[in-house]
Amino acid sequence: MTFLLPLAATIGDKLDSTFFGLDTAIFTFFGNLQNSVLTIVAKMFTSFGDENFVIPIAVLAVCLCFFKKTRKYGFAVLMAIAVGTILTNLWLKPMVLRIRPYNTLQGTDFWESYSKWYAAVGSLSESDYSFPSGHSTSAFEMATALCICLASSKKGKVAWIPPVIALGTMCSRIYLMVHYPTDVIIGALIGICAGVIGYLLAKLICLVFSKVKFLDKIDAEKLFKNGVNKKACGALLAVFVIVVWGIAFGKLLTESDEIKCAYSEEYDCNNKARIGEEKYPAIDGKNYCKIHWKQLTEEAGQATAESGEEQAVSPEITEPALTLPTEQAEYDTASAA
Repeated sequence: MTFLLPLAATIGDKLDSTFFGLDTAIFTFFGNLQNSVLTIVAKMFTSFGDENFVIPIAVLAVCLCFFKKTRKYGFAVLMAIAVGTILTNLWLKPMVLRIRPYNTLQGTDFWESYSKWYAAVGSLSESDYSFPSGHSTSAFEMATALCICLASSKKGKVAWIPPVIALGTMCSRIYLMVHYPTDVIIGALIGICAGVIGYLLAKLICLVFSKVKFLDKIDAEKLFKNGVNKKACGALLAVFVIVVWGIAFGKLLTESDEIKCAYSEEYDCNNKARIGEEKYPAIDGKNYCKIHWKQLTEEAGQATAESGEEQAVSPEITEPALTLPTEQAEYDTASAA
């Protein structure tokens, strides 16, 4: 993916300049709506797209796949999450490389207004790229898959609920100032596509199960002597979803206290620093977000290759840490001064 970086950076910059007027106008609209009640509501909705909610729901979907009556729902949600994750997190984000608005807007005249709104809602942050919105993708992929499943099962009276929640999640990302409006619009569209694809794949999988005898016999309901009480199971599922959402929401409320990335060259990075993670060890005693950790380690690797020097981690250091080449370390020191 490294060979795509020059092109990808151009795409991200082009998005910033092309949609600057639209993005800032929508930011202004949501900024003028801010109040303490709406801020709590926005954080409640944004929790539905958080990985702390999506991952447990994916696990739940796997469980539903083993029950014949809920197999369609399980596979639809699971496939939708898989497709959405591939399109957004594994393909578009690494290709486009759009930096978060709370970083890129620092060098614009709009920063004075934006920074006040961003601080007012808690200065939340993420550790990766901005385009497209992963939260919006996640919310819409699950909502679309569930909506189609419910409608196809003649449960139209409740089929509208997931899309409304997804719409709230989408708007919350703009209200909380962590995504450009264009990020969430594209994220929602990807989520809808992923949900439709997930449902179609689920139908295909269920058809295969019905045609293959030994697969069709797979039904966890047989483990229960007296069968499964639909109302009891429905209530249990509802409790599970509420508890998982509550945990995600609770973690979000403390997110503003997290340490920010130490990067401060082109801008003061407000991304969430990765701390205590073996995959992202400290560099020269400083913690960085995923974006700048990779950037700095790639630069360090290139400098080492050019100079013919080898990097080594001191065995005396108990916490894993990386050290930049002398030239990079001197540059960081001068920048900090």
